[in-house]
Amino acid sequence: MLKIWGRISSINVRKAVWAAQEVGVAFERIDTGGKFGGTQTPEYLARNPNAMVPAIEDGEGAMQLTLFESNVIVRYLCARYSPGVLYPAALAQRFDAERWMDWQQTTMNPAGRDAFIQLIRTAPEQRDAQKIAASIAAMEPLLQLLDRHLASHAYLQGAQFGMADIPIACEVHRWWNLPAAAYQRPHYPHVERWFAAMLARPASRGVLDIRIE
Repeated sequence: MLKIWGRISSINVRKAVWAAQEVGVAFERIDTGGKFGGTQTPEYLARNPNAMVPAIEDGEGAMQLTLFESNVIVRYLCARYSPGVLYPAALAQRFDAERWMDWQQTTMNPAGRDAFIQLIRTAPEQRDAQKIAASIAAMEPLLQLLDRHLASHAYLQGAQFGMADIPIACEVHRWWNLPAAAYQRPHYPHVERWFAAMLARPASRGVLDIRIE
């Protein structure tokens, strides 16, 4: 059985869980990281020497594979359990998906991180208003870019749901759930249409319908 180490409050663990649910593979998730601890044990460090979540193990014996890095885990699960569907067979389509996944990890996530940390994980009296404002200013052009792309694409990869939608939807889920009193979100009609489709997917339950923390 596939094993996923990580707490569901982590955006990166949510990606792995959704991907597993989307491809229909049975899995066990073991609460790790944050208040659960466990990332500094020798056993866990053998799975992920970065001492972060998630980490997965799939298969048995000599065929067992251990992986860390959330977007790599999404790619692997889609490639192994949904080849040619969630993991595109055509090279051009595959790398189109790859670039959006990298964009989420290297551009979108760093832009939104400070606002999330300050508004969700920092006590009100300790929040840094400048960090929040800078994070919002960095994130909004990216959402505009995403909105323009989705104006002519049903999903990130085109007409069909695919692996690229998972990490970006997890990012949008986190951003959409910032407290309204602190952040008045502009209207992004195409992102909103797309995200509603993500919420409607049965495999996203337990991922996109939970409170961020």
